[in-house]
Amino acid sequence: MKRVTGIGGIFFQAKDPVALRAWYQKHLGIDVQVWGGAAFTWQGSETTIWSIGESGGDHFAPSTAPFMINYRVDDLTALLQALREEGCQVLDKTDDSEYGKFGWVVDPEGNKVELWQPPAGQ
Repeated sequence: MKRVTGIGGIFFQAKDPVALRAWYQKHLGIDVQVWGGAAFTWQGSETTIWSIGESGGDHFAPSTAPFMINYRVDDLTALLQALREEGCQVLDKTDDSEYGKFGWVVDPEGNKVELWQPPAGQ
């Protein structure tokens, strides 16, 4: 079974997300959109989302890190089961939406890792 097939997104929090987005746009040329991030399209049709959000909240919980990486996977259900069997800390919650299927695991250093199975055809 393939596990991770690519990076779907990089998300991080900032004390002043508006100012930080502006810095990345001005100095690194990232085309920051009104929703707070940018979409990078690579060879073929794969896209990586880059986004800066407000510090606080519980989106990255139980991690206390100010970032979260989203990894593309082919079969989220099978991967989550394999991770559980390997003794990994897999969070019980999963999401299934128009954007695909999402699940989460916490790495040994306490970082929340998002796993994403894109919708069919993406």
